[in-house]
Amino acid sequence: MAHDRKFRFGVQTTGASTAKRFREKVRKVEDLGYSTLYAPDHFIDTVLAPMVAMSVAAEATTTLRVGTLVLGNDYKHPAVVAKEAATLDVLSGGRVELGIGAGWMKVDYEALGLPYDLASVRIERLAEAIEAIKGSWGAGPCSFSGEHYTITEYDGIPKPVQQPRIPLLVGGGGQKLLRLAGREADIVGINPNLRAGTVSADAVQTSLASMTKQKIEWVREGAGDRFDDIELQIRYFVCAVTDDARGIAESLAPGMGLTPDEALESGVALVGTVDEICDILVARREEWGVSYVVVGDDNFEAIAPVVARLAGT
Repeated sequence: MAHDRKFRFGVQTTGASTAKRFREKVRKVEDLGYSTLYAPDHFIDTVLAPMVAMSVAAEATTTLRVGTLVLGNDYKHPAVVAKEAATLDVLSGGRVELGIGAGWMKVDYEALGLPYDLASVRIERLAEAIEAIKGSWGAGPCSFSGEHYTITEYDGIPKPVQQPRIPLLVGGGGQKLLRLAGREADIVGINPNLRAGTVSADAVQTSLASMTKQKIEWVREGAGDRFDDIELQIRYFVCAVTDDARGIAESLAPGMGLTPDEALESGVALVGTVDEICDILVARREEWGVSYVVVGDDNFEAIAPVVARLAGT
């Protein structure tokens, strides 16, 4: 069934300094009308372990969905990921969204002593992991034998509450990964291309409006007839409510290697008054089909008036 393209909003959180503050934050996110709280998955940053953070957030709220944005596939066996996600889905009453990617941050791999394989290898491994995760959530035992993973008559227990499965989110910025996401995911995150293994000027350049449109075409190529069923998502990294969008763009653009106009039109920038931001999001939904908007800890309160106006419309 085609996705309705109604707006949803999420917050990607790095956590909080105490349990009390974390619970207060996630309740505020819920109260402000956000659909989902997302946790990232890194080891060298001061972020909470995603599955644990999601569990606490689910327990502290009643309607807020919880998810990962996104798990690095190489950090855990996919059957373990599937079991943890299904367990949380049961205990949260069906509020999980599982986001997974090929892994990109080189310093994470270095810190853990993991081999940083070619992107093509990491993406092949992700494709196998997705098959294993879906099989683990299936009605009965599954077997799978690939280049990277083997599962034999494995019946993942518990099964998710959500059927036919927990919504699967795959995020990425390159052609091969986005085609995979289009083929396999329920939600696709349109991200910068982080092929350098770090956040670089190259990643910023891949977020120009023209490149964002190209990325969505790659998703469409992978999805084929199911493209209209997919929910498209963008995490906005440059996000500000201001009556001087031009001034912000002029101050930020040189450091990004962009012109002010390119910066404002970038697929990861959301800058302007509340009215202007609402107009931008409606226009991008019309042009790109993107209806799932994710912001960060540092600006979710400022963006709340946009959420109040657009969520569910």
